[in-house]
Amino acid sequence: MIKISFIGAGSTVFAKNLLGDILYFPELEESTITLFDIDEERLRETETLARTVAQRLNAHPTIECTTNRKAALEGADYAINMIQVGGFEPATRIDFEIPKKYSLRQTIADTMGIGGIMRGLRTIPVLLEMSREMEDLCPDVLHINYVNPMAMNTWALYRGSSIKTIGLCHSVTHTARELASDIGISENEITYLSAGINHMAFYLKLERQGEDLYPLLRQVIDENRVPAHNRVRYEIFKRLGYFVTESSEHFSEYVPWFIKRDRPDLIERFNIPLDEYLYRCEMQILAWDLAQRQRQAGNPFIDQDLLDAASDIPVMPTMAEAIADGYANLDEIHLSGEYGALIIHSIETGQERVVYGNVENLALIDNLPHGCCVEVPCQVNENGIKSTRIGSLPPQLAALMQTNINVQSLTVEAALTGKREHIYHAAMLDPHTAAELDLDQIWNLVDDLIAAHGDWLPEYL
Repeated sequence: MIKISFIGAGSTVFAKNLLGDILYFPELEESTITLFDIDEERLRETETLARTVAQRLNAHPTIECTTNRKAALEGADYAINMIQVGGFEPATRIDFEIPKKYSLRQTIADTMGIGGIMRGLRTIPVLLEMSREMEDLCPDVLHINYVNPMAMNTWALYRGSSIKTIGLCHSVTHTARELASDIGISENEITYLSAGINHMAFYLKLERQGEDLYPLLRQVIDENRVPAHNRVRYEIFKRLGYFVTESSEHFSEYVPWFIKRDRPDLIERFNIPLDEYLYRCEMQILAWDLAQRQRQAGNPFIDQDLLDAASDIPVMPTMAEAIADGYANLDEIHLSGEYGALIIHSIETGQERVVYGNVENLALIDNLPHGCCVEVPCQVNENGIKSTRIGSLPPQLAALMQTNINVQSLTVEAALTGKREHIYHAAMLDPHTAAELDLDQIWNLVDDLIAAHGDWLPEYL
């Protein structure tokens, strides 16, 4: 049977969800599942959960566990990548705390902005090193990348590696579910066509049995029913005429209009959760520790413990409960809806499916640059993955995407060439950074970030 390697399997909850998806299919239940991570303790936890998932589903995989990446990759048919280079400590915290000294605030900092640039710079070299190992050990592997910054990472892999790669994100399906709720219909009734770049794709069509659903979304605005967490995206919809697929929280830091140090009224008006990713990571670490103690004591329910312990952390109201549920109920198995298992099953069985993937722009979207990373529908079957040609996007959407593509391109250029000057160029052209800082501040910020990252970055000249 096939070998599926999990790279970064210490991301235990996400790995468990994907394992449940994979082993749910009878055709995949005897696969070899190889779990790799550099954190041996988290790896063992994932291994335990993998065996529990297999038992619950009455599946019979061969489960391997290793801290040797080459052993994990050797002979792999599929490599699912979920690493985070530098982790929360120190790298992610650095991405937030140093920009804050310049009054540059962020929400997630993993896709765009100065935080996205730095995450790309420390991640791309590792992915390229990994891809070279794949070229030697499993040249026919399908590399399924879940690692952010998605567009930068995937673009760099297309430029620097011969390995087949598709980048996956759940934003298209998750947003469709939210919009169905907003307009009061079942998500199963919605059909759509989305295209663009990761975290900045738009629904070009949003329909129910041929009926355009955009008038119902405009009605949400007219009737003042816009959800508080989604004000940014509805504002963009009102201005550009199309709805974007990534959350308001993410989108607010990809553009120059919402997060401004001298306009706290905008933060309040659009309900933007500054530093939310920091709080979320702190909550996840706390939840993991509590869950482990509770599970060892034979009591998996940690919700109230977590909420009490988190009382001093300014998180969004539902976040603590959601994280607590995720860790408290690790033994429960639910289909996640992620595309990874669906792709593997379609390739192995020939069952036709359409997924949204991040792929190289080879005559797919005419008014975006050739070779950049775009997110489009992809047909999957026993012949592999075939990307869908879109043609031209509405010009206002393509122009907005280009502002982000400029930053992605220069970050990839810096990572592939080792030229420090392109890091400054990427930061200069980043919409949010440029809206807040002058050129001297941007230069100094980049220098401070490079110094703080130390050995997490290669040497840039």
